[in-house]
Amino acid sequence: MSDDKTSSATARIGIVTVSDRASRGEYKDRGGPAIREYLEEVLSSPWEAVARVIPDEPAVVEQALIELCDQENCCLVITTGGTGPSKRDITPEATEAVCEKMMPGFGELMRKVSLEKVATAILSRQTAGIRGGALIVNLPGQPKAICECLDAVFPAIPYCIDLIEGPFLTTNEDRLVAFRPKKKPGQ
Repeated sequence: MSDDKTSSATARIGIVTVSDRASRGEYKDRGGPAIREYLEEVLSSPWEAVARVIPDEPAVVEQALIELCDQENCCLVITTGGTGPSKRDITPEATEAVCEKMMPGFGELMRKVSLEKVATAILSRQTAGIRGGALIVNLPGQPKAICECLDAVFPAIPYCIDLIEGPFLTTNEDRLVAFRPKKKPGQ
């Protein structure tokens, strides 16, 4: 897609908090707002959030991801929570169940960066995958970890969205520079 064609499109971005307690109102959702604040700081192209707070139920998580990708036409869906080893942590499995292609490099890089900060990051199971024209990225639940993980992987996200023919995302380059290969003369 050319920059001219996609630069005016408003990207729809799903933000999904996976938490039993937050979905019941027993716990204030801090993960979803942390993702939104991060995107407000980093993205310079037009976008709108489509937010959900849902319980750690496999069918509910799968349905939310399908709805955001297929009906809400989100080009990017970022989840927070449900990536640990406990019995209720099922976000990676739900993501894998709805994706056609897995993108393991995202999880590998997030764990590498997190391990530099805390030893327990080895227990995190973040992953990413492609469903149709959307990239789904699983993040941990803590706001500080969300920002650290997004700083690590977000430079690759706009180009990944390009490759799956989504809207052209641009970043505030004073904050974060997106990676895109340089075009060769004549392309």
